[in-house]
Amino acid sequence: ADPDRLTQVFLNLLRNAVQAMQRGGHLVLRTRLETLYHLSADGEQPVRMVRVEIEDTGPGIPEQDLLHVFTPFFTRREGGSGLGLALAQHWVVKHGGRIELRSEVGSGTQVRVLLPVRRLR
Repeated sequence: ADPDRLTQVFLNLLRNAVQAMQRGGHLVLRTRLETLYHLSADGEQPVRMVRVEIEDTGPGIPEQDLLHVFTPFFTRREGGSGLGLALAQHWVVKHGGRIELRSEVGSGTQVRVLLPVRRLR
């Protein structure tokens, strides 16, 4: 894994969560080793995954925007570049993982990052 890129991923996600809660709120960070979970590709053995969840109690993301949040330059935040989530998704996928986002207007947003655990050779 590239520690600099993964640091960038999590800083982008945490920054988005904090910025979403301009009037205060709660930020929750959860980590877990998924022992029964795996991403499979043809011929590969199941892989254990590290799961990182970032949850905020911000205003949430409208349903019509959920399809676009990982698109480069898409943003609803004034002064935002629209690159944070696009870059996060790019680097997570490059590391063999995936990123998922759930949100409900008025209830906040949860981002889940799944990354494979592999032995160094």
